[in-house]
Amino acid sequence: MPAGLMPFHCLVLLLALQFLPAELQINSGVINKETKNQSQAGVCTSDCGVSGAICSEPCGRLFRGERLFMCRDGKWQKTTDSCANLDVQSLFESYSKIANHVLNASIISNWAFIRDKTAGSILLDSVNLFAGKLLIKSGSESIPEHFMSTKGSTINRKTPGQRFDFSMRFNNSNSAIAGSVFIPQEELLKISTPSHAVSVAFPTLGAIMKASQLNDVLVNGMILSVALPEELQQISLTFEKFNKSNNVMARCVGWHSTERRWDEAACKLKTDDMNSTVCICKHRHHTFKSFSILMSPNTIRNTVLDYITFVGLGISIFSLLLCLTIEAVVWHHVTNTTIAKMRHICLVNIAASLLIANVLFILAAVTYDKVKDYATCVAATFFVHLSYLSLFFWMLALGLLILHGLLIIFRKMKKSAFMAAAFSIGYGCPLIICVLTVAITEPRKGYIRDGACWLNWHDTKALLAFVIPALMIIVVNLIVVVVVVVKTGRFAIREGTRSQDLSSVTRTGKNVALLTPVLGLTWGFGLATIVRYDSLGFHVTFALLNALQGFFILLFGTLLDRKTREALRMRCVSTKRKCSITKS
Repeated sequence: MPAGLMPFHCLVLLLALQFLPAELQINSGVINKETKNQSQAGVCTSDCGVSGAICSEPCGRLFRGERLFMCRDGKWQKTTDSCANLDVQSLFESYSKIANHVLNASIISNWAFIRDKTAGSILLDSVNLFAGKLLIKSGSESIPEHFMSTKGSTINRKTPGQRFDFSMRFNNSNSAIAGSVFIPQEELLKISTPSHAVSVAFPTLGAIMKASQLNDVLVNGMILSVALPEELQQISLTFEKFNKSNNVMARCVGWHSTERRWDEAACKLKTDDMNSTVCICKHRHHTFKSFSILMSPNTIRNTVLDYITFVGLGISIFSLLLCLTIEAVVWHHVTNTTIAKMRHICLVNIAASLLIANVLFILAAVTYDKVKDYATCVAATFFVHLSYLSLFFWMLALGLLILHGLLIIFRKMKKSAFMAAAFSIGYGCPLIICVLTVAITEPRKGYIRDGACWLNWHDTKALLAFVIPALMIIVVNLIVVVVVVVKTGRFAIREGTRSQDLSSVTRTGKNVALLTPVLGLTWGFGLATIVRYDSLGFHVTFALLNALQGFFILLFGTLLDRKTREALRMRCVSTKRKCSITKS
């Protein structure tokens, strides 16, 4: 269809949408009136004898279908009214043809020119409203169109399970996409009286709604809508994927018709492979009637990437445990001056913070994959966020220690004052940032990202609560490194305590000079994965650097420190002597 005809079709469609609710209300009023008149003269108006018995009445003139009554407390009470004006059925067929033109794959881009960005969702809701009014003449009916297909069937308690299968074109080629809706038998047992089920499939509507409704996610399958009795609350849906890349993860979602947004609370993922996804979804008469799968382009799934991450974290955890063990062994030998003791206090807390963050990261990943509990994921993200921030703020404390030693000409600092300041910076500041982040973003359910227990970026930018403090600390510590290089070059080596202090400050400066670029480079690649989320190279590099931070702390903070190596050697020699004396 030529693009120039698009405004005309949109006008026809929007006019139909505008007057649809009123039309149905008028029809509904006629039905109620006709039903009332018919009941007064019908066969189901007298008293009934057997409780649970069913009585049926035909609809009035110009209507088709029937009304069903059940005997309760000695009186017939209406349970089902399937009377429908014949115009509703014919109107839906005409409406399907119009909608099919508007949903044509060749003109989807023209939807971007419609000012009302909710037009796609209005179309979806109106089709669902129409589908609920359809009457199934025989056992099953179908209204097939290229870009909108409708199927319906009668159902009852004895139905072994109802399935609607769709295979439709999703572009102007002969390429087809499949999807299916399945109502299990255990759900059909909930129906008290015979009824009908209708399903509508849209292969292209997801692309239209993407232009106005979704942020950084794509609909990766057809949209499947259902019109079911209220008793049916759980259905199974199978979606063939448009994008069959193994690097993207599927998310099962339902369309919240009241809030006009996709909601993961409506569905849960049952199975997912490269070609298709099976979802178990909740059908709610007033909210969830339409379902699909989303693809997050910022979520990359790769077996090699997972292997690198978890093996690297294992190495990191082992390195940090070794670092803390060495610090405990040589503590009394390397903390003979105030500055040296403060340096090692910072180093121990840096290692402990990263160790806790790594362990929690693994637990959060395993828990999310198995449980997918939102509250647990929020709690895990909070403590991982807190631990990573503590790592950086203890690096800041280490940098401030160097500045104090150099700029205040080694004036003695009270140990208690340093401890109070260091722990306030190292744990107090991160705690305040984390609490404020949760308080600001969680009311909108925007603290964690979709598909992982980590800070949200695309919706609320909660990740900035980590990125901004981390980058500021990296910049401050790089300035500290420059100050160390300039100042230590001017100081003359003096005897006594001041000489030892200068040596401690120099060693501390080396730690900062080595660790700061490593941390900066690591989280620089972390930011690159946000900007270029489709680059597997950035993700692999970030995973390697992030997972090996513990090894870098062991190497640069402990093993390359001369005094630590000497103290460790002395401890080993002392242990050997004790063993020799014991043997002799």
